[in-house]
Amino acid sequence: MSAVPVAIGLRAPVVAPTAGQGGPLVDTFGRVHRDLRISLTDRCSLRCTYCMPEQGNEWLARTSILSLEEIERIARVAAAAGITTFRLTGGEPLLRNDIVEVVRRLARIEGPAGPVQVAMTTNGIRLREFLPDLIDAGLSRLNISIDTLRRDRFRDLTRRDRLDDVLDGIAAAAESGLTPLKLNAVAMRDVNDDELVELVEFAVAHDAQLRFIEQMPLDAGHTWSRERMVTREEILQALSARWRLTPVAGRGGAPAETWILDDGPHKVGVIASVTAPFCGDCDRLRLTADGQLRNCLFSTTEFDLLPILRSDADDLDARLDAMLRGCILRKLPGHAIDDPSFLQPARGMNAIGG
Repeated sequence: MSAVPVAIGLRAPVVAPTAGQGGPLVDTFGRVHRDLRISLTDRCSLRCTYCMPEQGNEWLARTSILSLEEIERIARVAAAAGITTFRLTGGEPLLRNDIVEVVRRLARIEGPAGPVQVAMTTNGIRLREFLPDLIDAGLSRLNISIDTLRRDRFRDLTRRDRLDDVLDGIAAAAESGLTPLKLNAVAMRDVNDDELVELVEFAVAHDAQLRFIEQMPLDAGHTWSRERMVTREEILQALSARWRLTPVAGRGGAPAETWILDDGPHKVGVIASVTAPFCGDCDRLRLTADGQLRNCLFSTTEFDLLPILRSDADDLDARLDAMLRGCILRKLPGHAIDDPSFLQPARGMNAIGG
């Protein structure tokens, strides 16, 4: 394995600050952006087959990783522009040594609407160790990834024998009272598609919401196939054999459609980015661990914030704000996965951030 500076995709030119800036982050299609996904590292304690290869990964050089102070500065500018939620991702965010302090700094930020919310997506490994301090620091929500409950499958899928650690992390989260607790599972044909009901029952037992995710073309090996994907309709058909599903209205910009199980109170969600895209209501931006701003998970263009952050410009915050707005204004109406011209992002999911 090596650690080298990685330049992926196109780098948009720095957008100079202009007079009259301010107000919410609105793109040319009228979508107001309120959610910033912040990747803290491209490294992970697992090697999930749909995300990254087992060996030969080229990690981002440590010199290119955003510092705590740089993350906080971007977050403050974003919050001033109307971002209300920061979701910490990776890789695996709990591999970052200063994770508790990252949460503490971000949780102190206030925007025009008041204090921001800080959420995290994690694989759950090391969660019991960190969770009390994370909650004390201001963490408000948790998503934990769990694709299978069977040890042999978990080992084959993640290439690591860490299922007990993940289950312990989920148990710790359930015990903590941090709600709503959400569990994420990528539905995969001939891998875990016979566990869909079992996974939901596991989530219900932990007072959590299971959210199934259609497998997306974001694997580092570019082996994704639509024909092999378990679709939204297949997921719902499998669950309908066990529960009566009642759709929940008022989804807004949330990525998951949700259904009430029988008479409630438990729910299940499906994130169908491929077969039922929700691009028209997307309110998310993404910041990679090396300071690249992305206006779409599937974007092939990135906006490089590092030259601004590491300059001695007097108007640094204004320049960061201008880059945020320039990035938003170049956002396309959708990801166009079904278009013949679609190009899979060069980065894998671990490098983009969930």
